[in-house]
Parts: sequence; C-alpha cells; structure tokens
Amino acid sequence: MAMENPFEGKEIWFGVGSQDLYGEEALRQVAQQTGEMVDFLNNTGKIPAKIVLKPTLKSSDGVKAFMTEASANPNVIGVITWCHTFSPAKMWIRGLEVLTKPLLQLATQHHKEIPWETIDMDFMNLNQAAHGDREFGYIVSRLGIPRKIVVGHYTDPEVAEKVGTWARACAGWDASQNMKVMRWGDNMRNVAVTEGDKTEAERVFGASINTWAVNELVAAYDKVKDDQVKALIEDYKAKYDVAPELLDSRYDELFIAAKEEAAMVNMMRENGCTAAVDNFEDLGALPQLPGVGPQRFPSEYGWGFSAEGDWKTSVLVRIGAVMGYGLEGGASLMEDYSYNFEPGNELDMGSHMLEVSPAIGTIEKPKLAIYPLGIGGKSDPVRLVFSGKPTDAVVVSMADERERFRLLMDEVTVVEPQGSLKELPCARAVWKPKPDLKTAVQCWITAGGSHHTCMTTSVGREAWEDFARIAGVELAVIDENTTARQFEKELEISEMYHRLNNRH
Repeated sequence: MAMENPFEGKEIWFGVGSQDLYGEEALRQVAQQTGEMVDFLNNTGKIPAKIVLKPTLKSSDGVKAFMTEASANPNVIGVITWCHTFSPAKMWIRGLEVLTKPLLQLATQHHKEIPWETIDMDFMNLNQAAHGDREFGYIVSRLGIPRKIVVGHYTDPEVAEKVGTWARACAGWDASQNMKVMRWGDNMRNVAVTEGDKTEAERVFGASINTWAVNELVAAYDKVKDDQVKALIEDYKAKYDVAPELLDSRYDELFIAAKEEAAMVNMMRENGCTAAVDNFEDLGALPQLPGVGPQRFPSEYGWGFSAEGDWKTSVLVRIGAVMGYGLEGGASLMEDYSYNFEPGNELDMGSHMLEVSPAIGTIEKPKLAIYPLGIGGKSDPVRLVFSGKPTDAVVVSMADERERFRLLMDEVTVVEPQGSLKELPCARAVWKPKPDLKTAVQCWITAGGSHHTCMTTSVGREAWEDFARIAGVELAVIDENTTARQFEKELEISEMYHRLNNRH
C-alpha cells in the first residue's frame, strides 16, 4: 500500500506582470528571464508541484483570461505572480476578482546585486520589480484578497522553501475541496467539542461529510475475500513486530482485525472517500472496535481518521497527510491524556484507546498486539503499540465557534518517554509544549481547543498558517513567545476581526 501522490499532475501557474509600454525587446527579456527563474525554482527539489510559466501579462483582458483559466483548471492548485517591470494595478482588478485559487506574491528580481558600474536607464527600465511589486501589492490588499508574500532573490534557498511550503498548503486546500468524509455512526453521546456544522464545513472547507450505516460496513465485512485479508496480514508481518499469539492461538482475532480493515478500505474506495470516523457506541455486528485498520489509514493510505465521530479532526489529519507527502513524518489523531507536572520536567502525554497512527514516526518498530478493551463491548481489539519518535511537531484542533470555525495550534517538541510504559497497551507520544506546559494548557483552554488534535510531524507552523490563510479561517497560535495575557488579548482581537471580516 502507498498513499497516492497528491501532487501528481498538479501545477502552479506563474504569471509575470508587465505592460506594452516597454516595447518588444523588453518584453522578450521579461519572458526569457522569468523562464530562467521558473526553471531554477523547479530544479531546487523543494517545490513538490510543477511551476508552469504562462505568457507575460500585459493587459486587463490578458490578466482576466489567465486568472479565469487557472480557476477553471482542476489541475491548477495555485497561482504565483511577480511583476518584472511596472505593471499598472488597475489592469489586475478584473482578473483578481475572478481568481478562486490560492495566490502567492513573489517579491523578487532577476539580478541579485545592483551592477554598480554599468547600471543605466535601460537596466532601470527593464528591472522595476522593486516598485512593480508594491503597485501589485496595493491592489491585492485593497481588494482584500488573501495571499502569501515571499520576499528574496529567487536563488535564495529560503525562497524555494517558502514557495514549497505554500505549495503544500495549496495541495492541502485542493484535497479539502475534494474531500469526502465517511462517518460510520454518529458522534459520541453528550460530547460537545466533537460536534460541528457539517453544512458550514462543506461551504468553508469543501469537505462533504456524510453518514453510512454501520450495517453497510458489516455487509462489506461479510463480502471481503480471504485473499485480501491474508495479503494484509502479510503486510502486517513485514512492517510490525507481530505478537506471537496473533500468529498462533489468537490468529482468528488477527484475521478479524485485518478483515475489518479490508472492509473499511473497500467502502472508502468505492465511495471516493479520503477521511473517516467511527464511534465505539455504534458498532452494530462488527466483531471488534477497529484498531489497526484506522491506525493505518494515515500511514498507509494517506487518509484522515478520527474516533468518536470527530469528523473535524479527521479532516485535519487528511489535510496534514497531504501537505506532508514525501517528507519524513506524517499526521495522526492525538488526544491529550496525562500531564507530568514535575518541576522543570513538565510534559504532556497524548494517546488514544486504539487509533494513534505510526505515520508520525516511531521510536521502535510498532508492535502488533491484542489486549482487552471494555469500551465498545466487543472482543479484544488488535492494535499497534509504539511511542512517537522525538521530533519537532505541531498539534492542531478545529472547533466550531457557532458563526465560524477556529483552528488552534501549539508548537511542541516530541521527546522520548521517561519510562518503559510497559503496562500501557496503546500508541502514544510525549511532548514538551511551547512555551511551557502551564502556559500552553491555559491558552489552549482559553481558546476552547479540542481534546482531540491532529499531530503533524512532517509539516509545521508555516504550512498550517498558509492553509488557514487560503481557507480564510481563524488560526490561533501558541509558540515559544506566547504569554497567557498576550494570547487572551490577541484572541479577543482575532475574534472581532473574523466576525467582521468573514469573507465566506
């Protein structure tokens, strides 16, 4: 199994701005030099989607045609603009008004240094990006169009890195716009934060969230062929440390777990879904609460998964998996479970009953094991047990704030557990929240953040900031510089802004 490449066949269109004022020779140089820049960026290996240079934009009609075509093309996930010469901003208005794809404004120039001894008016006439980009920036700001701004010479590695991160956010947005979420059952009873407006979520994020009866999953389970189950078991044996009893006295239970995964995967593929949830309170005739299958959704298929009907976190996991494609690490459901309040060694341990995915990276080879679990009222579920590998990460939650959605993120450092955890029969990760445990928890609670999060170890803060900007949703960030007082004040301002400026 392997996640489908979300960047396969996807393009980012590059539109360079100029005007007819400068003559054919100047426009020829604009196209040539911009082509060199695009080729360089494509060859850095840091931008996962192909950048395609389009003809130089010289008029209002040309800009509108470019933006209209980009918006209508399903393979285009974003648009980059740059003004080589001066490009009067009024000619961009109609085009920007019809653009529906994410926008990046690149503030750069072809030459890296001023040619102090040879610079003349011909050079000045051709290379006007320093004020051309400001003119363009004015009209984008006036129109209130969100965009990422990247500043620097195009050969600067940081420029390609930032463009690449934005491209990943564009792919996340593209995946969100085309996402179908399969709900097996409803939300866990009486839980507040996992609820949400599914209609509004489709309007804002594009994700279509619908329910399939658990009996349909049971029917799919009954139709699974033994060969598919046995192939999954062979995959388990190749990737995990399988407990001996699962290959001997409890093989039937391993077979059931693999058959449940096969049934879930078959239903997902038949319906074109890329994220899912289940609920231990609504399992119908399923023999086990699914464990290893949902754990493998992010790591093996690149799909989102969350427990207890929490479709919002499942959506985030799918987005995180797409944004991090090809990078080390991945995305998974996570839940804050226990704090370590030891002075000077404050930590947060996250876990879940069954569903934390090895996509985030593991210290050891995951152990495939079977343990009792009273929740769900079914037979003992098979699950992967491991500890998350030390790395930088972020945890992100989505909450429905009645009139809008809020994303909340904390930057964290995953560390090794300070003990064997030999009595804990579930996957987990231990981390140091930034800026510190007490401040992070206070701020998280102040913002109404969920106890369910998406942990991403492949992409960090910037990718999620880019995604939130594209989506037009609030993102509150807790980082190393956060104080509780400052965060509360910023949250009040952010709430006011997003209520007044809800562009959706």
